[in-house]
Amino acid sequence: MSEVRLSVEPRTEFGKGAARRTRRAGKIPAVLYGHGSDPRHFALPAIEFARVVRENGSNAVITLAIEGSDELALTKTIVVHPLKNYIEHVDLLVVKRGEKIVVDVPVVVTGNPGPGGLVNQDVDTLQVEVEALHIPDQFEVSIEGAEIGTQIVASQVELPQGAVLVTDPDALVVAVNEPQREEEDDEDTATEAGGESAEAAE
Repeated sequence: MSEVRLSVEPRTEFGKGAARRTRRAGKIPAVLYGHGSDPRHFALPAIEFARVVRENGSNAVITLAIEGSDELALTKTIVVHPLKNYIEHVDLLVVKRGEKIVVDVPVVVTGNPGPGGLVNQDVDTLQVEVEALHIPDQFEVSIEGAEIGTQIVASQVELPQGAVLVTDPDALVVAVNEPQREEEDDEDTATEAGGESAEAAE
């Protein structure tokens, strides 16, 4: 994950009206907290921050240039408008170089299973403890050619050096199952046949 730098502006006005004015100006209301410091309110440049998230994922680590000093921060929470799909608010967490933090990292399943296999992904993210500047973008789990009955649990997912799994090691991540469609079709056919017999009897 690459480290990026953004220049931000302090916010002195609060409330819904102030937040709307901030967004109209092309910025995103944000709060920085952590390490025992008082929360600091500022405005992120909207286009630049959206690009950071797009290129670095939801766990982006950013160097914030704020009021003449630099602060290293982890993107903690991104609130997106449910209908209009723009970023409404961002929470960031102060981090230090060399510090280990706990984050949720996306799991991406790749490949195609063996003949007749149906892939079911039970877990979308794995929680790991990792150094703040070495957060992986994602974990890839390959099911290429996997036979029906294959199960991959959290402890079997390959982690980068220095990362420690926090998620339950026995948590099921992905399974290759046998499709149940034919049995369901047979049941539906039997139900329809029963219904037709009942109608004929009437």
